[in-house]
Amino acid sequence: MLDIKFVRENPEIVKQNIRNKFQDQKLELVDKVIELDKKNREIKQEVEALRAEKNKFAKLIGNLMQQGKKEEAEEAKKKTMESDDRIKELTESEKEVEQELKKNMMVIPNIIDPSVPIGKDDTENVEIERFGEPVVPDFEIPYHIDIMESFNGIDLKTAREKVAGNGFYYLMGDIARLHSAVISYARDFMIDRGFTYCVPPFMIRSDVVSGVMSFAEMDAMMYKIEGEDLYLIGTSEHSMIGKFRDQTIPEADLPQTLTSYSPCFRKEKGAHGLEERGIYRIHQFEKQEMIVVCKPEDSPMWFDKLWQNTVDFFRSLDIPVRTLECCSGDLADLKVKSLDVEAWSPHQKKYFEVGSCSNLGDAQARRLQIRVAGENGKKYLAHTLNNTVVAPPRMLIAFLENNLNEDGSVNIPKALQPYMGGKTRIEKKVK
Repeated sequence: MLDIKFVRENPEIVKQNIRNKFQDQKLELVDKVIELDKKNREIKQEVEALRAEKNKFAKLIGNLMQQGKKEEAEEAKKKTMESDDRIKELTESEKEVEQELKKNMMVIPNIIDPSVPIGKDDTENVEIERFGEPVVPDFEIPYHIDIMESFNGIDLKTAREKVAGNGFYYLMGDIARLHSAVISYARDFMIDRGFTYCVPPFMIRSDVVSGVMSFAEMDAMMYKIEGEDLYLIGTSEHSMIGKFRDQTIPEADLPQTLTSYSPCFRKEKGAHGLEERGIYRIHQFEKQEMIVVCKPEDSPMWFDKLWQNTVDFFRSLDIPVRTLECCSGDLADLKVKSLDVEAWSPHQKKYFEVGSCSNLGDAQARRLQIRVAGENGKKYLAHTLNNTVVAPPRMLIAFLENNLNEDGSVNIPKALQPYMGGKTRIEKKVK
């Protein structure tokens, strides 16, 4: 959510930003919020004037009563009561105007960074850099489900037909162990980089949801708990940023760098849909996340550090990756800048997304009132950032395909071997 003062003073900048995001249907909101803001300020001014007048009459009434002028005092009291009625009326109106103003302000997108490429959707994202050599081996790389099934490592049929429905699965045996090993390694990888480990709540209240994401994202992603003001998290970033809600953090305590584990629950509502057989898009998965709360001037530096962490993590497991700068039309409304990390798929002979790094500027901090107390006593809004360390099962797809041998076995990179009981490879169970 933008600062209303910024919108009031820079309406054309706000409108051009909306055009750059190809959301022209929101242009009218800018004029609407400026008009609502004007009305809100006029109401406040009138209320202040009436209260000043009330104070003036209170003194007058006291003087008149002392002088024995009861009739004149009663007339003054009537005017005071009229002021009270008008103040009450204006206060109700003020509340309605402020609610309408906030509702519209929540929909206006954040101002994107000048470095963001202009484009309509993810097809216009820009490749920045590649890390590692993408290889297609001489032998055929099977579909990821076939690889997992060769280890007796996944049961889609039971999960989808008997237990939970499409978008769910059972991981079994070595594949389940590999899944847990990757999460544990990701935890220690981030701790070694100075991040504090955290296991957050897996449900959050609606006012936290609206503080960390847009209404459109919420509708497409979040599962609501029936009869409760609670939502299942779609990523631990939501509850992690919520941890700092209504806090004023001493400048000396910044940055706050946290890495969190959680299950994630997503509707996956929208154009992508769910696969009938694969596990690229599912309703439930686990993830290791990283978040940073920092001073505004430090957020570009932390943005670069965060995505580099993910690149380094995947390279430590012999998985080639590339980074893509997300274009304006692919940015969620609260984001200032975003970069995707994509892993190489030898089966598909292309890259696919495995992580997303985002700088949200002060948007989440403004909504959740996360402030910093500067050394000079001045308070200001913090900046918040987040990034995926790793999110199985997508990472498992990339891992299995890139470490598969011709005989069907899978190599375990050195970094992961301690988490797999010292195993250097896992062998096929199905001939």
